[in-house]
Amino acid sequence: MIAVRDLEKEYHVGDHVIHALRGITLDIAAREFVTVVGPSGSGKSTFMHILGCLDRPTRGHYLLDSRDVSNLPADELARVRNETIGFVFQGFNLLARASALENVELPLLYTRGGALRAAERRDRARRALAIVGLSDREEHHPNQLSGGQQQRVAIARALVNHPKLLLADEPTGNLDTDTSHEVMEVFARLRDAHGLTLLVITHERDIAAWGTRTIDFKDGRVNLDREGERVAAPTTCAS
Repeated sequence: MIAVRDLEKEYHVGDHVIHALRGITLDIAAREFVTVVGPSGSGKSTFMHILGCLDRPTRGHYLLDSRDVSNLPADELARVRNETIGFVFQGFNLLARASALENVELPLLYTRGGALRAAERRDRARRALAIVGLSDREEHHPNQLSGGQQQRVAIARALVNHPKLLLADEPTGNLDTDTSHEVMEVFARLRDAHGLTLLVITHERDIAAWGTRTIDFKDGRVNLDREGERVAAPTTCAS
């Protein structure tokens, strides 16, 4: 699914060069549930931004589904993002005046130039909410939902375009411990039941333990790459 070779990323700040990534080489297979950990400034978020086609490497290659996307023009990168990748962030980024269903439906307005019919958009949004266990919250607005429910709406929104790869940057950073584990249960089910490839960025070791593989970043390099024994997820979503 993912292959990166000698990946480097540099940022220039005045006369200074910041080496965010220093020669990363690794593979991530389809259906893997990978967690990436490391302290602030270790390069883990920069790595995710490149995998998500939100940024380009300074040097090296990134192959997504066997296609080198390292230096694609902006319009091609946008197409890859829209058709292949879903994103979940620490902030839920939900529209306050829109219902859960409307929030999930929003990305479909930009799919194929907005060519999907309204009924199809609504049906796909409903199915995505059902996957994360929120069919009974379709008409609720964000201020009527708990933090965990809001993040699950955000996950449903990331799923609505049927991505192959789901990237999450500190998705539990605003949540308490119990709610964090509820959200990670959702991610685990998505991989097990729907065959998604997942990559979750976190600085919390208990959250990282949910992955089937954990990659530890330090100073822009892979410090440790190990297989893990994922925490077993229960069979139902908590509300």
